[in-house]
Amino acid sequence: MNGGAARERLRRAWRAVQTGEVDLSCSLGSVRLANPVMTASGTAGHGDELGAYFALGELGAVVVKSLTTVPWPGNPAPRVHQTPAGMLNSVGLQGPGVEAWIRDELPALAATGARVVVSLWGHRVEDYGRAACLLAGAEGITAVEVNVSCPNLEDRRRMFAHSPTATAEAVQAVRGGTALPLWVKLSPTVADLPEVATAAFDAGAEAVTLINTVLGMAIDVERRRPVLGGTGGGLSGPAVHPVAVRAVYDVREAIPDAVIIGAGGVASGEDAVELLMAGASAIQVGTATFRDPRAPLRVLGELRGWCARHGVRTVAELTGAAHGRAARPPEEPCSPSSRSTR
Repeated sequence: MNGGAARERLRRAWRAVQTGEVDLSCSLGSVRLANPVMTASGTAGHGDELGAYFALGELGAVVVKSLTTVPWPGNPAPRVHQTPAGMLNSVGLQGPGVEAWIRDELPALAATGARVVVSLWGHRVEDYGRAACLLAGAEGITAVEVNVSCPNLEDRRRMFAHSPTATAEAVQAVRGGTALPLWVKLSPTVADLPEVATAAFDAGAEAVTLINTVLGMAIDVERRRPVLGGTGGGLSGPAVHPVAVRAVYDVREAIPDAVIIGAGGVASGEDAVELLMAGASAIQVGTATFRDPRAPLRVLGELRGWCARHGVRTVAELTGAAHGRAARPPEEPCSPSSRSTR
């Protein structure tokens, strides 16, 4: 960078710091958010639990814990275990069911001014469709995140997310039950993640969330038994952040116009910037909230400060920057005709 360009960048950064001129708004397909920071499903409860710590309306959106058609008890205790660089969880998708959530949790959450994203899961393709149909008439929902990291009872309990076909079928079932924008949360533990992401987009998704937890396990060496009641669990936190960065980068590289939400080990503004540069248009904060319930709002402030110090006027400038080409999130959902794959 020559001296003139460096001085101009410094001038822009100083002006942004002084005036707060950083446009953090972002587009995720048909959804426009005031900023790119959200909670991650499963880490912020089913309602307004984090509202005791900060105004939920200040985030881009709040993604609630995954729900299915009926109340679900989850796995036996113990359900969480701290690891040297994160957390293992085997909660087992405990939840009240979609109808009870709409009745008991949604009104208070929507009243906070938060943009609400509901996460849905199922054991069979038809479960996804029925869960989506139960959303009919519910007010205050911005989008649906389809959690396909669930065992498919019709396919030897393999995760839907491990198969492009099963992923597409689950997404199509939700698409048939609701007109709300769809995001799909995918697992990184597949041979070809861009292939699964492409299947999700072709089935009607406007965005993919990368990544869900990584399969892990801990053994109590004194008892000689698994630590978690559900035997294995999902690893999250700082340990999976590099995995998330790689997943986002690979999908963005293979599908340049893909709308991606980055998730996995985000605990600081710089973590968020890294995922954005890898190709995400927005990010989610999850496990960090267990240590600091204000983590999503803190990450948002740190992201704003980073942009100001570096002369970044719009957060969209960061999306895909690590690919060495100008990148801007598309205003409309991806379509098969406009998307390129490997």
